[in-house]
Amino acid sequence: VFMKYTFSHFLLFIFLTILSFNTSAKTELTPEVIFPHYTVKGVESKVEINLNIDSSGVYHLFFNGSPYDLTIEEGVGNIPLNLKKSTILTVEINNLIFEKNLNPIPLWWSIFPPLMAILIALIFKEVISALVLGILFGAVILNVYSDGLWGILFGFMRTIDTYLLGAINDSGHVSIILFSMIIGAIVAIISKNGGMQGVVDKISPFAKSSRTAQLSTWVLGVAIFFDDYANTLVVGNTMRPVTDRMRVSREKLAYIVDSTAAPIAAIAFVTTWIGAELSYIESGIAKIQGLDEGVYATFISSLQYSFYPILTLIFIFMLILMNKDFGPMLKAENRARATGDVSSVSTQQKNMGSEDTEEFSMAKNAKSRWYNAAIPIFIIIVGTIAGLLYTGWDSSIWHDGSISLSRKLSTIIGNADSYKALLWSSLLSLVVSIIMTVSQRLMDLEETMQATLNGFKTMLSAIVILVLAWGLAEITDDMHTADFLTQLLSNNVAPWILPAITFIVAALVAFSTGSSWGTMAILYPLMMPAAWSICQEAGLDYESSLNIFHNVVASVLAGSVLGDHCSPISDTTILSSLASSCHHIDHVKTQMPYALTVGGVAIFIGIIPSALGVSSWICLPFAIMALWLILKLFGKDVKNLTVEDKF
Repeated sequence: VFMKYTFSHFLLFIFLTILSFNTSAKTELTPEVIFPHYTVKGVESKVEINLNIDSSGVYHLFFNGSPYDLTIEEGVGNIPLNLKKSTILTVEINNLIFEKNLNPIPLWWSIFPPLMAILIALIFKEVISALVLGILFGAVILNVYSDGLWGILFGFMRTIDTYLLGAINDSGHVSIILFSMIIGAIVAIISKNGGMQGVVDKISPFAKSSRTAQLSTWVLGVAIFFDDYANTLVVGNTMRPVTDRMRVSREKLAYIVDSTAAPIAAIAFVTTWIGAELSYIESGIAKIQGLDEGVYATFISSLQYSFYPILTLIFIFMLILMNKDFGPMLKAENRARATGDVSSVSTQQKNMGSEDTEEFSMAKNAKSRWYNAAIPIFIIIVGTIAGLLYTGWDSSIWHDGSISLSRKLSTIIGNADSYKALLWSSLLSLVVSIIMTVSQRLMDLEETMQATLNGFKTMLSAIVILVLAWGLAEITDDMHTADFLTQLLSNNVAPWILPAITFIVAALVAFSTGSSWGTMAILYPLMMPAAWSICQEAGLDYESSLNIFHNVVASVLAGSVLGDHCSPISDTTILSSLASSCHHIDHVKTQMPYALTVGGVAIFIGIIPSALGVSSWICLPFAIMALWLILKLFGKDVKNLTVEDKF
C-alpha cells in the first residue's frame, strides 16, 4: 500500500511539473507584432507576427476580437491586410494585446511625388531641388496619414533618415556610385596623360564629317552591348572630343549614347540585363495555370515583339545617314554647326567652369598616345565580360550538351553579379592607367593621384542626383504608384489591346519612377498573369493566347525602356547627360520627341497589328518605312561639316 501510495504521488508530481512547465512556457512567450507604418487603400499589406519560437504550424490567436489561425514558419507568420478606411487593429496573443490605428492613404496620392519632381525639373531646369521636393512631399503625405499634423515634421525627418539613407544603404547602389567614381577617375587620368587625345587623333581620320562622327558613336554604342552603365560612361566620354571637333551638339551625342545603351542591353542575349529579365518573367509565369513554356523560351519568343528597342536603334542610324533632325534637336544641331557652341547656354552656365575643364586638359609633359586610353578602356570591356563569366559560372550548364552555346552564355551571364564584374574591371583599369602614366613619366605620382581625385569630384553632381532619384523611387514604392497606374489603365480591356496598354503603363511607370528595372520587377508579375487570364476568359485558343502573352512580355520591357528614356529622374538618362557633358534637362527635352515618335510608331504599326495576328516580321519593315517617311516629311537637313570646312 505504501509503495502504491508513493508511486501515485510520484505520477502526480510529474504531471504537475509538466503542467507548470507548459504554463511557464506560455507565460514566457514573448511575441513581437510589427504593424505596417503606412497602408494604401485597396493595396494589400501585412501584419508580421514573430512568436520567437523555433516551430512551424498553426498558432491560435485573436485578431480584431475574432479567433484567427496563424500559419507560422520558424515562429513567424503574416496576417494579410487590405484596408479601405481608418481602422484600429488589435492582435491578442496569450493575453497580450497589441494595438495600432492605421489610416490608409488614398491610392491617387501616389502619382503626385513623381509628377511634382518631373514638372519642377522640366519647368525650372533644375533636377536636384525637384527630386528633393518630390521626396519631401511624398514623405509628408505618408506621415500625415499615419501621425496627423506631426507627420509634417516626421516627413521631413524620414526624407533624410529613411529615404536618402536607404538609397545609399544598398549594395547595388553603392556599386554604381563606386563604378561611376572610378570611371570618372580613369577619364581624368587618360585625358591628362594624352591618351584621350590620342584616341581622338586615331578616330579622326574615320570621323571626317559630322555624320561619320555620329556614326562612329552609334557603332561603338552597339558594340558595347553587355551593360548599359559601362556603355553610357565609356562611349560618352570617349566620343565627346570627336563629336565636339565636328560640331555635333552635346544634346545629339547624349541622345545617341542614351538611346543605344539600354535598347541594345535589353534585347541582346548576353548582357547584364538577362538575369533580371529572366527572374522577373519567372515570377510572372509562376502565377499562371495552363502555360506550357519555360522562362527562357518565353524571353526568346518575346524578342520579336520588342519593337521600341529595335526601332530606336534603327531610327538613330536613319537620322545619321539621312542627316536630318526635327524639333528641339534640330535647333541644337543648327546652333552647334553654325556657331561651334556644342553646348547650350544653360550647359555653359551650369556645367563645367574653366577650372573644371582645366582638370581635363593635357598635362605639361603628356604625349598624344592612343594606347594610354585604349588599353584601360579595353580592360573595362574585357574585364567586365570575364567578371560576368566568373561570377555566373556553372560547370553543369557549360557541360550540358543539350544546350546551345548562346544559351549557355546567356544563362551564365544572367546568373552573374554584374556589380562585382564592373567594380573589378574598373578598378583594374584605374590601376593600369596610373601605372602606365607614371612609368612613361607623363605625370609624376602626385599629379596622377590629384587627377584621380579630380575625376572623383566631377562625378559628385551625378551621384547626388542618382541618390535622390533612388530615394524618390523608394517613395513611389511605398505609395504604390505602379499599382495606381496599372489599375487606372488595365481594367476591362480586350485581349488585342492589352499589349499596347501594357506598353503605355510600363512607359508611365518607368517615367514616374525613373527605373526600367523597377518597372519590370513590378509589372511582370502583374501583367503576365492578367494577360493570360484575359485571353482565356475571352475564349482564345492556346496559340492565340501565346501570341498576346509574348507581346505583353515584350511590351513590359519595351515600355520600360521608353519611359526610362523620357524620364528626367532616370539614372541612365542622368549618366548619359554626365558622360556627354550635356545639361540634363537639355538632354531630356531633345530626346523626348524622338523617343515618343518611335514609341508611337511601335504602338500603331508594331504592337497593335501584331496583337491582331499580323506577323511581327511584316510589322517591322512597315514600321521602319513609317520612320523613314516621318523623317522625310518633318525632318530638316542639317549641314554635314567635314574636316575640309574652315570653322
